[in-house]
Amino acid sequence: MGRTLGIDVGDRRIGLALSDSGGIMASPLTIIERTTEPGDIEAILKIAKEREAERIVVGLPRLMNGDIGPQAQKVQAFTEVLCAHTQIPIEYRDERLTTVTAQRLKRETGSKKKNRNIRYDAMAAAVILQDYLEEIAVKKHRENKL
Repeated sequence: MGRTLGIDVGDRRIGLALSDSGGIMASPLTIIERTTEPGDIEAILKIAKEREAERIVVGLPRLMNGDIGPQAQKVQAFTEVLCAHTQIPIEYRDERLTTVTAQRLKRETGSKKKNRNIRYDAMAAAVILQDYLEEIAVKKHRENKL
């Protein structure tokens, strides 16, 4: 499957996570402090190239009823620009409730207060990516059984 880069796009920071080369486990990677859209895109693509990402998964913050709200529209607009600057395939992943999961994981791992935002943003990206990887694994397993 190759490495997949997970992205959690926020207004102030972008959390990044990376899968292992087998596409089994996602790990928090880093954050990008938002500056300008071109700068943010360049930073993401630099990391994707350095880490040899073959796919990018972007968390889409849908409303609880599944609709696309204002924050999801911002993420979609950003992702469209990202798509225009790379040949790497990009997919969306519904990120409803990943915030809650990332906050719980942060508490369970005892994150230090000064690193709270860094770990949280990257951890949220890892939760999004791990959900995606698990879904792909289930699909492959089902296909192999047929």
